[in-house]
Parts: sequence; structure tokens; C-alpha cells
Amino acid sequence: MAVITDSGCRGTISALCIHGAGSEDISSVAQESVKVTFEGFAGDTHTGLTRSSCVRVKKQYEVGTTIRNTRQISIVSDEELAQIAERLDIPYIKPEWLGANICLSGVPDFTRVPPSARLLFSGGVSLVIDVENEPCQYPANIIDKHFPGCGKLFVKNAMGMRGVTAWVEREGVLDKDESVAIHTPGVQQWNNV
Repeated sequence: MAVITDSGCRGTISALCIHGAGSEDISSVAQESVKVTFEGFAGDTHTGLTRSSCVRVKKQYEVGTTIRNTRQISIVSDEELAQIAERLDIPYIKPEWLGANICLSGVPDFTRVPPSARLLFSGGVSLVIDVENEPCQYPANIIDKHFPGCGKLFVKNAMGMRGVTAWVEREGVLDKDESVAIHTPGVQQWNNV
């Protein structure tokens, strides 16, 4: 019996972006197409099979420990960006401002897609969701440049809607406007009491 099955949910890539090595902040740059390898997006600063652990996993590893890179790709959704913008009372938030690599359209409550779900893109690329990508001050600083005074409200208003991180399960090329099918594992509650 298959552990991971088709959820029936479909979406579309509305933006593809790369965060280049020369970038002065977290912002990424829009692309029409991206080569995807087992290390991540070619040319992106988060590419690599391994990474140094950071404060996100400090309860598991000493900061700087070499670990598997499950944060190769950052994914957000148009719907959640619109909700955050509405909360901040601004007209829009661009995925590039959050340093996102992919922005999807048509996937409701995207940040809540469970870990280990597969994003199967129509061109053949497959990504595995790791965990929710919690909001931080870096995108807030960029939002503040475009809408002064609003950045300070970003972290609080983006909780639960900042998207997810993912790693590459199948290589290929991603194109803007490509479709994606979401396959999810059976979700069970775990009670360790």
C-alpha cells in the first residue's frame, strides 16, 4: 500500500527565483526557468547537499555542525502572501522580498501542507517538503524599504503563512507557469505521553 498518495490538489508556479551569491540581502531575483539538481537550484546560495547547522536546529546540534541540507528551496504561495499583505494593510508582497525560490498559486493554506509531502511538477522535478519556514526579520527589512513602517509588523502577521522549505528528490528543469500535483503522507497524531 502506498504511504504517500495524490491529495488531488493542483497548483501552478507563478514565480521562480534565485538568491545569488552577490546579493546584499535575502531578496531573490525572478527567473523564467531554473535547473534543479540534487543539491538544489543551480546558482542559488542555499544550494548544497549539506549545510552548517544554524539557530533553527540549535536544540539538536551545536551551531556550525555539518548536516543534510533540507533547506535547499524556499516555497511560498500567492494566496498566503496576499493574506499577509492584507494584514499589513499594503497592496502586495512579492515572493522575491522573502527570498523565496518558488511561489505557487492555487494551493490553499499552503504552509500547512505536511512534512514529507511531494510536490510533483509537470516537467518531472520532485521536491519534498521539510518543515514550515517561520517568518524572520530579514524579509521584514525588505518590506520596510517598499512600505516604510510595515516591516516591523511582518513577523507577527506572517506566522503560519511564511511557506515551507524543501529538498530535491528528482532533478530536472522547472519553468514558470508549470503545474504541480501535491502528494501527501497519511497524517497521524503522535502522543508521546
